[in-house]
Amino acid sequence: MNNCNSQISVPKNEPVLNYTPESNETKELKKALSSLSGVETEVSPVINGKAVRTGKTDAITQPHKHQHKLGLYHKAGPEEVRSAIQGAMAVAKDWAAMPASSRAAIFLKAAELLSTKYRPILNAATMLGQSKTCYQAEIDSACEMIDFLRFNCYFQEQMYSMQPLSGPGMWNHMEYRPLEGFVFAVTPFNFTAIAGNLTTSAALLGNVVVWKPASTAVYSGHFIMKLLEEAGLPPGVIQFVPGSGAAVGDLCLKDPNLAGVHFTGSTGVFQDMWKNIGNQIHHYRSYPRIVGETGGKDFVFAHPSADVEGLVANTIRGAFEYQGQKCSAASRAYIPKSLWKEVKERIIAEVKTIKMGDVADFRNFMGAVIDKKSFDNIRRYIEGVKNSSEAEVIVGGNCRDEEGYFVEPTIIETKNPAYQTMCEEIFGPVLTVYAYDDDKYEETLRLCDATSPYALTGCIWAQDRKAIDTALRILHQSAGNFYINNKPTGAVVGQQPFGGARGSGTNDKAGSLLNLLRWVSVRTVSETFAPPKNYRYPFMA
Repeated sequence: MNNCNSQISVPKNEPVLNYTPESNETKELKKALSSLSGVETEVSPVINGKAVRTGKTDAITQPHKHQHKLGLYHKAGPEEVRSAIQGAMAVAKDWAAMPASSRAAIFLKAAELLSTKYRPILNAATMLGQSKTCYQAEIDSACEMIDFLRFNCYFQEQMYSMQPLSGPGMWNHMEYRPLEGFVFAVTPFNFTAIAGNLTTSAALLGNVVVWKPASTAVYSGHFIMKLLEEAGLPPGVIQFVPGSGAAVGDLCLKDPNLAGVHFTGSTGVFQDMWKNIGNQIHHYRSYPRIVGETGGKDFVFAHPSADVEGLVANTIRGAFEYQGQKCSAASRAYIPKSLWKEVKERIIAEVKTIKMGDVADFRNFMGAVIDKKSFDNIRRYIEGVKNSSEAEVIVGGNCRDEEGYFVEPTIIETKNPAYQTMCEEIFGPVLTVYAYDDDKYEETLRLCDATSPYALTGCIWAQDRKAIDTALRILHQSAGNFYINNKPTGAVVGQQPFGGARGSGTNDKAGSLLNLLRWVSVRTVSETFAPPKNYRYPFMA
Protein backbone atom coordinates (compact mmCIF):
# COMPACT_ATOMS: atom_id res chain seq x y z
CA MET A 1 0.00 0.00 0.00
CA ASN A 2 1.11 3.56 -0.70
CA ASN A 3 -1.50 5.53 1.24
CA CYS A 4 0.16 8.92 1.11
CA ASN A 5 0.33 11.94 -1.12
CA SER A 6 4.09 12.29 -1.27
CA GLN A 7 5.52 15.66 -2.19
CA ILE A 8 8.87 16.39 -3.81
CA SER A 9 10.51 19.60 -2.73
CA VAL A 10 11.17 22.22 -5.40
CA PRO A 11 14.61 21.25 -6.75
CA LYS A 12 17.59 23.55 -6.93
CA ASN A 13 20.05 23.41 -9.79
CA GLU A 14 23.15 21.42 -8.92
CA PRO A 15 26.07 23.76 -8.11
CA VAL A 16 28.85 23.67 -10.70
CA LEU A 17 32.27 22.76 -9.31
CA ASN A 18 35.13 24.92 -10.62
CA TYR A 19 38.06 22.44 -10.52
CA THR A 20 40.60 24.97 -9.37
CA PRO A 21 44.14 23.60 -8.87
CA GLU A 22 44.57 21.54 -5.68
CA SER A 23 40.82 21.49 -4.96
CA ASN A 24 39.29 18.23 -3.73
CA GLU A 25 37.17 17.87 -6.87
CA THR A 26 40.26 18.24 -9.06
CA LYS A 27 42.13 15.57 -7.11
CA GLU A 28 39.19 13.15 -7.29
CA LEU A 29 38.67 13.76 -11.01
CA LYS A 30 42.34 13.31 -11.86
CA LYS A 31 42.36 10.08 -9.87
CA ALA A 32 39.34 8.84 -11.87
CA LEU A 33 40.98 9.89 -15.15
CA SER A 34 44.11 7.95 -14.27
CA SER A 35 42.14 4.91 -13.19
CA LEU A 36 39.86 4.72 -16.23
CA SER A 37 42.56 5.48 -18.81
CA GLY A 38 44.79 2.82 -17.27
CA VAL A 39 42.48 -0.11 -17.99
CA GLU A 40 40.57 -1.39 -20.99
CA THR A 41 36.84 -1.58 -20.28
CA GLU A 42 34.58 -4.12 -21.95
CA VAL A 43 31.19 -2.59 -22.73
CA SER A 44 28.29 -4.87 -23.57
CA PRO A 45 24.61 -4.53 -24.31
CA VAL A 46 22.61 -4.77 -21.08
CA ILE A 47 19.44 -6.75 -21.71
CA ASN A 48 17.15 -7.76 -18.86
CA GLY A 49 19.84 -6.66 -16.43
CA LYS A 50 22.56 -8.90 -17.85
CA ALA A 51 25.61 -8.05 -19.98
CA VAL A 52 25.41 -9.75 -23.37
CA ARG A 53 28.72 -10.31 -25.18
CA THR A 54 27.99 -10.67 -28.87
CA GLY A 55 31.60 -11.07 -30.06
CA LYS A 56 31.04 -8.41 -32.73
CA THR A 57 33.23 -5.68 -31.28
CA ASP A 58 34.67 -2.28 -32.04
CA ALA A 59 37.34 -0.26 -30.25
CA ILE A 60 36.65 2.63 -27.88
CA THR A 61 39.34 5.28 -28.27
CA GLN A 62 40.02 8.80 -27.04
CA PRO A 63 39.36 11.44 -29.73
CA HIS A 64 42.37 13.48 -28.54
CA LYS A 65 44.57 10.35 -28.40
CA HIS A 66 43.09 8.05 -30.98
CA GLN A 67 45.85 5.47 -30.50
CA HIS A 68 44.90 5.14 -26.81
CA LYS A 69 42.34 2.37 -26.46
CA LEU A 70 39.86 2.76 -23.61
CA GLY A 71 38.35 -0.63 -24.31
CA LEU A 72 35.93 -2.29 -26.69
CA TYR A 73 32.20 -2.59 -27.01
CA HIS A 74 30.01 -5.44 -28.19
CA LYS A 75 27.52 -4.49 -30.89
CA ALA A 76 23.93 -5.61 -30.60
CA GLY A 77 22.55 -7.47 -33.61
CA PRO A 78 19.03 -8.56 -34.59
CA GLU A 79 18.88 -11.29 -31.94
CA GLU A 80 19.82 -8.89 -29.14
CA VAL A 81 17.42 -6.19 -30.34
CA ARG A 82 14.50 -8.62 -30.45
CA SER A 83 15.42 -9.91 -27.01
CA ALA A 84 15.58 -6.34 -25.69
CA ILE A 85 12.13 -5.50 -27.04
CA GLN A 86 10.61 -8.73 -25.73
CA GLY A 87 12.25 -8.28 -22.34
CA ALA A 88 11.05 -4.69 -22.04
CA MET A 89 7.49 -5.68 -22.93
CA ALA A 90 7.62 -8.52 -20.38
CA VAL A 91 8.26 -6.11 -17.50
CA ALA A 92 6.12 -3.24 -18.82
CA LYS A 93 3.00 -3.98 -16.74
CA ASP A 94 4.86 -4.42 -13.48
CA TRP A 95 6.87 -1.24 -14.03
CA ALA A 96 3.75 0.76 -14.91
CA ALA A 97 2.00 -0.60 -11.81
CA MET A 98 4.76 0.55 -9.47
CA PRO A 99 3.65 3.64 -7.49
CA ALA A 100 4.87 6.86 -9.05
CA SER A 101 6.62 7.78 -5.81
CA SER A 102 8.61 4.53 -5.93
CA ARG A 103 9.70 5.14 -9.51
CA ALA A 104 10.68 8.69 -8.58
CA ALA A 105 12.68 7.40 -5.61
CA ILE A 106 14.90 5.39 -7.97
CA PHE A 107 15.80 8.42 -10.08
CA LEU A 108 16.19 10.72 -7.08
CA LYS A 109 18.62 8.19 -5.66
CA ALA A 110 20.46 8.14 -9.00
CA ALA A 111 20.77 11.93 -8.80
CA GLU A 112 22.21 11.67 -5.31
CA LEU A 113 24.69 8.99 -6.35
CA LEU A 114 25.74 11.09 -9.34
CA SER A 115 26.27 14.16 -7.19
CA THR A 116 28.67 12.17 -5.00
CA LYS A 117 30.17 8.75 -5.81
CA TYR A 118 29.61 8.77 -9.57
CA ARG A 119 30.47 12.41 -10.22
CA PRO A 120 34.21 11.90 -10.92
CA ILE A 121 33.52 8.59 -12.66
CA LEU A 122 30.98 9.87 -15.19
CA ASN A 123 32.86 13.13 -15.68
CA ALA A 124 36.10 11.24 -16.37
CA ALA A 125 34.33 8.86 -18.76
CA THR A 126 32.85 11.82 -20.65
CA MET A 127 36.22 13.57 -20.81
CA LEU A 128 38.08 10.51 -22.07
CA GLY A 129 35.47 9.14 -24.44
CA GLN A 130 34.04 12.40 -25.81
CA SER A 131 37.01 14.78 -25.37
CA LYS A 132 35.33 17.28 -23.07
CA THR A 133 37.30 19.54 -20.76
CA CYS A 134 36.70 19.10 -17.03
CA TYR A 135 34.35 22.09 -16.95
CA GLN A 136 32.35 21.01 -20.01
CA ALA A 137 32.01 17.52 -18.52
CA GLU A 138 30.98 18.97 -15.14
CA ILE A 139 28.15 21.09 -16.56
CA ASP A 140 26.99 18.16 -18.70
CA SER A 141 27.47 14.70 -17.24
CA ALA A 142 27.22 15.88 -13.64
CA CYS A 143 25.11 19.02 -13.19
CA GLU A 144 22.72 18.84 -16.13
CA MET A 145 22.04 15.14 -15.71
CA ILE A 146 21.46 15.57 -11.96
CA ASP A 147 19.07 18.43 -12.76
CA PHE A 148 17.16 16.35 -15.30
CA LEU A 149 16.70 13.54 -12.78
CA ARG A 150 15.54 15.80 -9.95
CA PHE A 151 13.43 18.26 -11.93
CA ASN A 152 11.67 15.55 -13.93
CA CYS A 153 10.53 13.91 -10.68
CA TYR A 154 9.19 17.28 -9.56
CA PHE A 155 7.53 17.94 -12.93
CA GLN A 156 5.92 14.49 -12.82
CA GLU A 157 4.26 15.34 -9.53
CA GLN A 158 3.08 18.68 -10.93
CA MET A 159 1.68 16.99 -14.02
CA TYR A 160 -0.25 14.40 -12.01
CA SER A 161 -1.81 17.23 -10.01
CA MET A 162 -3.33 18.76 -13.17
CA GLN A 163 -6.94 17.59 -12.78
CA PRO A 164 -10.29 18.59 -14.31
CA LEU A 165 -13.26 20.19 -12.58
CA SER A 166 -16.08 18.06 -11.20
CA GLY A 167 -19.78 18.92 -11.45
CA PRO A 168 -22.43 18.29 -8.76
CA GLY A 169 -22.76 14.63 -7.84
CA MET A 170 -19.74 13.74 -9.94
CA TRP A 171 -16.00 13.15 -9.50
CA ASN A 172 -13.69 13.58 -12.52
CA HIS A 173 -10.01 12.85 -12.68
CA MET A 174 -7.30 12.26 -15.23
CA GLU A 175 -4.97 9.29 -15.09
CA TYR A 176 -1.56 9.78 -16.70
CA ARG A 177 -0.92 6.33 -18.13
CA PRO A 178 2.39 5.30 -19.70
CA LEU A 179 2.28 4.69 -23.43
CA GLU A 180 1.19 1.26 -24.59
CA GLY A 181 4.39 -0.30 -25.86
CA PHE A 182 8.06 0.71 -25.63
CA VAL A 183 9.89 3.98 -26.21
CA PHE A 184 12.90 3.89 -28.53
CA ALA A 185 15.53 6.33 -27.25
CA VAL A 186 18.27 7.36 -29.70
CA THR A 187 20.94 9.50 -28.05
CA PRO A 188 23.89 11.56 -29.37
CA PHE A 189 27.58 11.71 -28.51
CA ASN A 190 27.80 15.35 -27.54
CA PHE A 191 25.89 15.40 -24.23
CA THR A 192 26.00 12.63 -21.67
CA ALA A 193 23.08 14.34 -19.93
CA ILE A 194 20.93 14.00 -23.04
CA ALA A 195 21.59 10.26 -23.06
CA GLY A 196 20.53 10.16 -19.42
CA ASN A 197 17.43 12.29 -19.96
CA LEU A 198 16.03 10.75 -23.13
CA THR A 199 15.95 7.37 -21.41
CA THR A 200 14.98 8.21 -17.84
CA SER A 201 12.31 10.85 -18.55
CA ALA A 202 10.19 8.28 -20.37
CA ALA A 203 10.98 5.53 -17.84
CA LEU A 204 10.05 7.76 -14.89
CA LEU A 205 6.48 7.93 -16.18
CA GLY A 206 6.14 4.16 -16.30
CA ASN A 207 7.37 3.47 -19.82
CA VAL A 208 9.89 0.81 -20.78
CA VAL A 209 12.76 1.99 -22.99
CA VAL A 210 15.04 0.47 -25.62
CA TRP A 211 18.14 2.68 -25.74
CA LYS A 212 20.51 3.00 -28.69
CA PRO A 213 23.44 5.26 -27.73
CA ALA A 214 25.72 6.91 -30.29
CA SER A 215 28.61 4.58 -31.11
CA THR A 216 31.04 7.33 -30.05
CA ALA A 217 29.44 7.59 -26.60
CA VAL A 218 28.98 3.97 -25.52
CA TYR A 219 31.71 4.46 -22.90
CA SER A 220 29.82 7.03 -20.83
CA GLY A 221 26.60 5.13 -21.57
CA HIS A 222 28.11 2.09 -19.87
CA PHE A 223 28.58 4.07 -16.66
CA ILE A 224 25.08 5.56 -16.85
CA MET A 225 23.75 1.99 -16.77
CA LYS A 226 25.94 1.19 -13.77
CA LEU A 227 24.55 4.27 -12.01
CA LEU A 228 20.91 3.37 -12.71
CA GLU A 229 21.42 -0.23 -11.66
CA GLU A 230 22.91 0.87 -8.34
CA ALA A 231 19.99 3.25 -7.86
CA GLY A 232 17.61 0.28 -8.01
CA LEU A 233 16.24 0.37 -11.56
CA PRO A 234 14.60 -3.04 -12.21
CA PRO A 235 16.10 -5.17 -15.01
CA GLY A 236 14.51 -4.68 -18.41
CA VAL A 237 13.05 -1.23 -17.82
CA ILE A 238 15.87 0.42 -19.80
CA GLN A 239 17.56 -1.91 -22.28
CA PHE A 240 21.05 -0.74 -23.37
CA VAL A 241 21.64 -1.81 -26.98
CA PRO A 242 24.69 -0.18 -28.63
CA GLY A 243 25.07 -1.00 -32.29
CA SER A 244 24.63 0.35 -35.79
CA GLY A 245 21.62 2.44 -36.66
CA ALA A 246 20.45 -0.12 -39.20
CA ALA A 247 20.87 -3.12 -36.90
CA VAL A 248 19.08 -1.55 -33.95
CA GLY A 249 16.85 1.12 -35.44
CA ASP A 250 15.25 -0.81 -38.26
CA LEU A 251 13.93 -3.56 -35.99
CA CYS A 252 12.69 -1.11 -33.36
CA LEU A 253 10.85 0.99 -35.92
CA LYS A 254 9.22 -2.09 -37.48
CA ASP A 255 7.95 -3.50 -34.20
CA PRO A 256 4.18 -3.11 -33.69
CA ASN A 257 4.79 -2.27 -30.02
CA LEU A 258 6.71 0.91 -30.84
CA ALA A 259 4.96 3.58 -28.78
CA GLY A 260 7.37 6.50 -29.10
CA VAL A 261 10.71 7.77 -30.31
CA HIS A 262 12.85 10.06 -28.15
CA PHE A 263 15.64 11.31 -30.41
CA THR A 264 18.53 13.73 -30.49
CA GLY A 265 20.79 13.71 -33.53
CA SER A 266 21.00 14.83 -37.12
CA THR A 267 18.07 16.29 -39.01
CA GLY A 268 18.47 13.84 -41.90
CA VAL A 269 18.37 10.76 -39.68
CA PHE A 270 15.34 12.06 -37.80
CA GLN A 271 13.46 12.79 -41.02
CA ASP A 272 14.22 9.30 -42.33
CA MET A 273 12.95 7.77 -39.08
CA TRP A 274 9.76 9.83 -39.28
CA LYS A 275 9.27 8.74 -42.90
CA ASN A 276 9.75 5.08 -41.96
CA ILE A 277 7.22 5.37 -39.15
CA GLY A 278 4.74 7.02 -41.52
CA ASN A 279 5.15 4.27 -44.09
CA GLN A 280 4.44 1.64 -41.42
CA ILE A 281 1.77 3.51 -39.48
CA HIS A 282 -0.86 0.81 -40.05
CA HIS A 283 1.33 -1.80 -38.32
CA TYR A 284 1.49 -0.13 -34.90
CA ARG A 285 -0.85 -0.74 -31.99
CA SER A 286 -1.04 3.03 -31.47
CA TYR A 287 0.28 6.14 -33.14
CA PRO A 288 3.90 6.50 -31.96
CA ARG A 289 4.86 9.74 -30.24
CA ILE A 290 7.78 11.29 -32.13
CA VAL A 291 9.97 13.72 -30.20
CA GLY A 292 13.20 14.97 -31.72
CA GLU A 293 15.84 17.63 -31.26
CA THR A 294 18.05 17.86 -34.33
CA GLY A 295 20.34 20.38 -36.02
CA GLY A 296 21.02 24.06 -35.68
CA LYS A 297 22.70 26.97 -37.41
CA ASP A 298 22.73 29.21 -34.41
CA PHE A 299 23.36 32.92 -34.65
CA VAL A 300 24.93 35.83 -32.83
CA PHE A 301 23.41 39.14 -33.92
CA ALA A 302 24.94 42.43 -32.77
CA HIS A 303 23.34 45.87 -32.93
CA PRO A 304 25.56 48.99 -33.14
CA SER A 305 24.78 49.62 -29.45
CA ALA A 306 26.25 46.25 -28.39
CA ASP A 307 28.79 45.94 -25.59
CA VAL A 308 31.87 44.87 -27.57
CA GLU A 309 33.78 43.29 -24.68
CA GLY A 310 30.86 41.07 -23.68
CA LEU A 311 30.05 40.29 -27.32
CA VAL A 312 33.58 39.05 -28.03
CA ALA A 313 33.94 36.94 -24.88
CA ASN A 314 30.57 35.25 -25.23
CA THR A 315 30.87 34.69 -28.96
CA ILE A 316 34.13 32.80 -28.33
CA ARG A 317 32.52 30.70 -25.64
CA GLY A 318 29.39 30.10 -27.68
CA ALA A 319 31.30 29.09 -30.81
CA PHE A 320 34.28 27.15 -29.47
CA GLU A 321 33.40 25.50 -26.15
CA TYR A 322 33.38 21.74 -26.69
CA GLN A 323 34.86 22.31 -30.13
CA GLY A 324 31.58 23.75 -31.42
CA GLN A 325 29.96 20.32 -31.12
CA LYS A 326 26.82 21.59 -29.45
CA CYS A 327 23.60 21.78 -31.41
CA SER A 328 23.27 25.25 -29.85
CA ALA A 329 26.81 26.43 -30.73
CA ALA A 330 27.21 29.83 -32.38
CA SER A 331 28.17 29.21 -35.99
CA ARG A 332 27.18 32.45 -37.76
CA ALA A 333 27.44 36.06 -36.63
CA TYR A 334 26.05 39.33 -37.94
CA ILE A 335 28.14 42.32 -36.84
CA PRO A 336 27.50 45.96 -37.80
CA LYS A 337 30.31 47.52 -39.83
CA SER A 338 30.71 50.30 -37.27
CA LEU A 339 31.83 47.68 -34.71
CA TRP A 340 33.46 45.09 -36.93
CA LYS A 341 36.98 46.58 -36.99
CA GLU A 342 37.19 46.58 -33.17
CA VAL A 343 35.41 43.23 -32.79
CA LYS A 344 37.67 41.65 -35.41
CA GLU A 345 40.86 42.82 -33.74
CA ARG A 346 39.71 41.73 -30.29
CA ILE A 347 38.32 38.35 -31.31
CA ILE A 348 41.39 37.39 -33.38
CA ALA A 349 43.68 38.31 -30.50
CA GLU A 350 41.62 36.29 -28.02
CA VAL A 351 41.26 33.23 -30.25
CA LYS A 352 45.02 33.10 -30.69
CA THR A 353 45.35 32.59 -26.91
CA ILE A 354 43.12 29.48 -26.89
CA LYS A 355 44.94 26.30 -25.89
CA MET A 356 43.87 23.01 -27.42
CA GLY A 357 45.00 19.48 -26.57
CA ASP A 358 44.57 16.60 -24.15
CA VAL A 359 41.58 17.32 -21.90
CA ALA A 360 43.41 15.72 -18.97
CA ASP A 361 45.55 18.89 -19.03
CA PHE A 362 43.19 21.32 -17.32
CA ARG A 363 44.89 24.33 -18.93
CA ASN A 364 43.32 23.49 -22.29
CA PHE A 365 40.14 25.27 -23.38
CA MET A 366 39.44 22.82 -26.21
CA GLY A 367 39.88 19.13 -26.94
CA ALA A 368 39.46 17.17 -30.17
CA VAL A 369 36.42 16.67 -32.38
CA ILE A 370 34.72 13.34 -31.89
CA ASP A 371 36.09 11.15 -34.72
CA LYS A 372 37.74 11.05 -38.14
CA LYS A 373 34.47 11.36 -40.05
CA SER A 374 33.68 14.61 -38.24
CA PHE A 375 37.26 15.83 -38.62
CA ASP A 376 37.25 15.23 -42.39
CA ASN A 377 33.89 16.98 -42.80
CA ILE A 378 35.00 20.10 -40.90
CA ARG A 379 38.31 20.23 -42.77
CA ARG A 380 36.42 20.03 -46.08
CA TYR A 381 34.48 23.19 -45.22
CA ILE A 382 37.63 25.05 -44.16
CA GLU A 383 39.53 24.01 -47.29
CA GLY A 384 36.59 25.20 -49.38
CA VAL A 385 36.92 28.66 -47.85
CA LYS A 386 40.63 28.77 -48.63
CA ASN A 387 39.78 28.24 -52.29
CA SER A 388 36.87 30.71 -52.36
CA SER A 389 36.75 34.30 -53.56
CA GLU A 390 33.69 34.98 -51.37
CA ALA A 391 35.18 34.24 -47.97
CA GLU A 392 38.47 34.08 -46.08
CA VAL A 393 39.79 32.51 -42.89
CA ILE A 394 40.83 35.37 -40.60
CA VAL A 395 42.09 33.20 -37.71
CA GLY A 396 42.69 29.47 -37.20
CA GLY A 397 41.92 27.06 -40.00
CA ASN A 398 44.58 24.44 -39.30
CA CYS A 399 43.61 20.80 -38.84
CA ARG A 400 45.81 17.94 -37.67
CA ASP A 401 44.98 14.33 -36.88
CA GLU A 402 48.34 12.67 -36.21
CA GLU A 403 47.66 12.23 -32.48
CA GLY A 404 44.05 13.34 -32.10
CA TYR A 405 41.33 14.92 -34.25
CA PHE A 406 42.25 18.54 -33.62
CA VAL A 407 40.67 21.48 -35.48
CA GLU A 408 41.78 24.98 -34.53
CA PRO A 409 39.08 27.46 -33.53
CA THR A 410 38.35 29.03 -36.90
CA ILE A 411 36.68 32.31 -37.87
CA ILE A 412 35.63 32.99 -41.44
CA GLU A 413 34.68 36.39 -42.81
CA THR A 414 32.38 36.53 -45.80
CA LYS A 415 30.83 39.30 -47.87
CA ASN A 416 28.10 36.91 -49.05
CA PRO A 417 25.45 36.38 -46.33
CA ALA A 418 24.28 33.28 -48.19
CA TYR A 419 27.75 31.72 -48.33
CA GLN A 420 27.80 27.98 -47.61
CA THR A 421 29.24 28.22 -44.10
CA MET A 422 26.57 30.80 -43.16
CA CYS A 423 23.80 28.34 -44.06
CA GLU A 424 24.90 24.75 -43.42
CA GLU A 425 25.48 23.06 -40.09
CA ILE A 426 29.17 22.14 -39.71
CA PHE A 427 29.18 20.89 -36.10
CA GLY A 428 32.71 21.99 -35.36
CA PRO A 429 34.73 24.99 -34.12
CA VAL A 430 33.94 27.18 -37.13
CA LEU A 431 32.25 30.60 -36.94
CA THR A 432 31.38 32.65 -40.03
CA VAL A 433 30.93 36.43 -39.74
CA TYR A 434 29.02 38.75 -42.04
CA ALA A 435 29.50 42.51 -41.48
CA TYR A 436 26.33 44.42 -42.36
CA ASP A 437 25.61 48.10 -43.02
CA ASP A 438 24.41 49.80 -39.84
CA ASP A 439 21.41 51.33 -41.58
CA LYS A 440 20.24 47.87 -42.67
CA TYR A 441 19.56 46.48 -39.19
CA GLU A 442 15.98 45.33 -39.79
CA GLU A 443 16.78 44.12 -43.28
CA THR A 444 19.65 42.01 -41.93
CA LEU A 445 17.46 40.61 -39.15
CA ARG A 446 15.08 39.38 -41.84
CA LEU A 447 18.05 37.95 -43.71
CA CYS A 448 19.11 36.08 -40.56
CA ASP A 449 15.60 34.66 -40.21
CA ALA A 450 15.51 33.41 -43.80
CA THR A 451 19.08 32.12 -44.20
CA SER A 452 18.87 28.80 -42.35
CA PRO A 453 16.31 25.97 -42.30
CA TYR A 454 16.94 25.62 -38.56
CA ALA A 455 15.46 27.45 -35.60
CA LEU A 456 17.21 26.23 -32.46
CA THR A 457 19.10 29.01 -30.66
CA GLY A 458 20.24 32.57 -31.26
CA CYS A 459 21.13 35.74 -29.41
CA ILE A 460 20.90 39.49 -29.77
CA TRP A 461 23.54 41.89 -28.42
CA ALA A 462 22.32 45.45 -27.86
CA GLN A 463 22.00 48.13 -25.20
CA ASP A 464 19.25 49.90 -27.14
CA ARG A 465 15.95 48.45 -25.87
CA LYS A 466 14.06 49.35 -29.02
CA ALA A 467 16.62 47.38 -31.04
CA ILE A 468 16.14 44.38 -28.76
CA ASP A 469 12.36 44.56 -29.16
CA THR A 470 12.75 44.79 -32.93
CA ALA A 471 14.92 41.68 -32.92
CA LEU A 472 12.44 39.80 -30.74
CA ARG A 473 9.69 40.63 -33.22
CA ILE A 474 11.48 39.88 -36.49
CA LEU A 475 13.26 36.76 -35.16
CA HIS A 476 10.08 35.51 -33.49
CA GLN A 477 10.24 32.07 -35.15
CA SER A 478 14.01 31.91 -35.63
CA ALA A 479 15.01 30.25 -32.36
CA GLY A 480 13.30 28.12 -29.74
CA ASN A 481 15.85 29.42 -27.21
CA PHE A 482 16.59 33.11 -27.66
CA TYR A 483 19.13 34.98 -25.53
CA ILE A 484 19.56 38.70 -24.90
CA ASN A 485 23.16 39.79 -24.24
CA ASN A 486 24.37 36.25 -23.69
CA LYS A 487 25.79 33.39 -25.75
CA PRO A 488 23.30 31.03 -27.45
CA THR A 489 24.49 27.99 -25.46
CA GLY A 490 24.15 26.83 -21.86
CA ALA A 491 20.43 26.25 -21.27
CA VAL A 492 19.83 25.25 -17.64
CA VAL A 493 17.21 22.66 -16.70
CA GLY A 494 14.21 24.33 -15.08
CA GLN A 495 15.37 27.77 -16.18
CA GLN A 496 15.55 27.63 -19.99
CA PRO A 497 13.57 24.63 -21.30
CA PHE A 498 15.41 23.57 -24.45
CA GLY A 499 14.32 22.88 -28.02
CA GLY A 500 13.73 24.44 -31.41
CA ALA A 501 11.33 24.19 -34.33
CA ARG A 502 11.60 24.27 -38.13
CA GLY A 503 14.45 21.92 -39.11
CA SER A 504 15.68 21.81 -35.51
CA GLY A 505 13.04 19.47 -34.14
CA THR A 506 9.65 19.17 -32.53
CA ASN A 507 10.37 21.77 -29.80
CA ASP A 508 9.09 19.62 -26.96
CA LYS A 509 11.30 21.43 -24.43
CA ALA A 510 13.56 19.07 -22.57
CA GLY A 511 13.90 20.17 -18.97
CA SER A 512 10.24 21.07 -18.54
CA LEU A 513 6.86 19.52 -17.84
CA LEU A 514 5.99 19.92 -21.53
CA ASN A 515 8.38 17.14 -22.50
CA LEU A 516 6.97 14.71 -19.93
CA LEU A 517 3.46 15.16 -21.37
CA ARG A 518 4.63 13.43 -24.55
CA TRP A 519 5.32 10.17 -22.67
CA VAL A 520 1.87 9.67 -21.20
CA SER A 521 -1.52 8.75 -22.60
CA VAL A 522 -4.19 10.40 -20.49
CA ARG A 523 -7.34 8.58 -19.45
CA THR A 524 -10.28 10.62 -18.15
CA VAL A 525 -12.31 8.85 -15.48
CA SER A 526 -15.71 10.25 -14.53
CA GLU A 527 -17.73 8.78 -11.67
CA THR A 528 -21.37 9.69 -11.05
CA PHE A 529 -22.54 9.12 -7.50
CA ALA A 530 -26.31 9.25 -8.07
CA PRO A 531 -27.14 8.47 -11.73
CA PRO A 532 -30.64 9.31 -13.16
CA LYS A 533 -33.30 6.62 -12.80
CA ASN A 534 -35.41 7.76 -15.76
CA TYR A 535 -34.43 8.55 -19.30
CA ARG A 536 -36.96 11.42 -19.59
CA TYR A 537 -35.78 15.07 -19.40
CA PRO A 538 -37.86 17.88 -17.81
CA PHE A 539 -38.43 19.59 -21.15
CA MET A 540 -40.44 16.57 -22.24
CA ALA A 541 -43.22 17.19 -19.66
